[in-house]
Amino acid sequence: MATLLRSKLSNVATSVSHKSQAKMSGMFARMGFQAATDEEAVGFAHCDDLDMEHRQGLQMDILKSEGSEEGGEPPLEGDIHYQRDGTGPLPPSASKEACSELSGQGKPKITAWEAGWNVTNAIQGMFVLGLPYAILHGGYLGLFLIIFAAVVCCYTGKILIACLYEENEDGEIVRVRDSYVDIANACCAPRFPTLGGRIVNVAQIIELVMTCILYVVVSGNLMYNSFPNLPVSQKSWSIIATAVLLPCAFLKNLKAVSKFSLLCTLAHFVINILVIAYCLSRARDWAWEKVKFYIDVKKFPISIGIIVFSYTSQIFLPSLEGNMQNPKEFHCMMNWTHIAACILKGLFALVAYLTWADETKEVITDNLPSTIRAVVNIFLVAKALLSYPLPFFAAVEVLERSLFQDGNRAFFPNCYGGDGRLKSWGLTLRCALVVFTLLMAIYVPHFALLMGLTGSLTGAGLCFLLPSLFHLKLLWRKLLWHHVFFDVAIFVIGGICSVSGFIHSLEGLIEAFRTNAED
Repeated sequence: MATLLRSKLSNVATSVSHKSQAKMSGMFARMGFQAATDEEAVGFAHCDDLDMEHRQGLQMDILKSEGSEEGGEPPLEGDIHYQRDGTGPLPPSASKEACSELSGQGKPKITAWEAGWNVTNAIQGMFVLGLPYAILHGGYLGLFLIIFAAVVCCYTGKILIACLYEENEDGEIVRVRDSYVDIANACCAPRFPTLGGRIVNVAQIIELVMTCILYVVVSGNLMYNSFPNLPVSQKSWSIIATAVLLPCAFLKNLKAVSKFSLLCTLAHFVINILVIAYCLSRARDWAWEKVKFYIDVKKFPISIGIIVFSYTSQIFLPSLEGNMQNPKEFHCMMNWTHIAACILKGLFALVAYLTWADETKEVITDNLPSTIRAVVNIFLVAKALLSYPLPFFAAVEVLERSLFQDGNRAFFPNCYGGDGRLKSWGLTLRCALVVFTLLMAIYVPHFALLMGLTGSLTGAGLCFLLPSLFHLKLLWRKLLWHHVFFDVAIFVIGGICSVSGFIHSLEGLIEAFRTNAED
């Protein structure tokens, strides 16, 4: 009898443990991460600026279902690795019901300060190093665009969150959607219920892959300019950097990398402060006369893309707002994070341009004296290499779910075997994605052009065009006239800037590609 009692108690404890783990895994997955185990869980507040990664709607499998031995309630267990390790996803309907059931139960929430830290990481990343180059081609208009982009991105972030809510029968405002993809699908329903989500996923994949390419480009650029006397070209440095990154295709989770995220982010802030301090030490030589009101018509549209790309954060805002202790503080959090970003970016871009004027390079640290350039650039390369796995895994996750694991709608067979292990050809595709980022970095090693192209194409779409369009489509009956005016104005201005920047960036990339091919 005692043995039977102990067995029953053990089964109950195991079931409770499984459910608790499922709740934790579901909570981390909703925030854009996958919890490995209790001790391996990745904290959302410790995420890097490209968890977009963030950045960014990983849409990972949250739960698995196991039948109980005695017909009781099936235990739930979180998917504990990026590779499924033998666990299969629930059917869409069952998974959705289970997620909604767990979402209401007491899960840990993040404060407005923690949410602000994540938004700050997203819009204050290492890509601010290209902003002085934008001032070079835009002058005072470039500074105005830094302010304008901050205001617009703050506004579109708020209206995107507004699209998550609707009024129920009792007149209460309730959250009926969870992600950017849900909003897009709602706008295209009922005729094309999945079209909007696919468009958002394609834009997300492009932005994530381009971010990976930018990391390889900036790594090769920084190393080449740090050690110009070595007989190693920028392309060779990019190949070396990719060789270091190739093991990313074999990783099962981001436990090791995530531990360095906070340290890398803090180190980047320190580097920005060092650059500003050096510029301030040369304040007597600042070339104010070089900052003018005219623009370079051919290159300024590229600067628009650079500025917009530095503010992209909309893709992960829905999950961030959904995990705040007090969602009512979201608007206030967006205000102070974007005001701070606007001030810091404007000061950084202006003082850096005033220091080097017409000699300003695509990556501003290349202008530093050789005595400190190598040290600063090595830290930046380390940050770039450690940040690469985050957008890489996000892109892999979206591609695998969209093309290989989307049930009967998948285009290709499942890349995971019955035991949950990644098949050899699936691993080959991951390696091919790493090699693709290298090839792009070799043939188009232009940081500003790639950043401008990405900002004009996906950045403007995800930050300007789609939020304003979705806001008008879903809530137009309840909008005041000035909201309608703002949405239409943002859509028109964003569309013009996006098309102009994309065309000029693409022309520059084609020219650069031809030049490299001839060489």
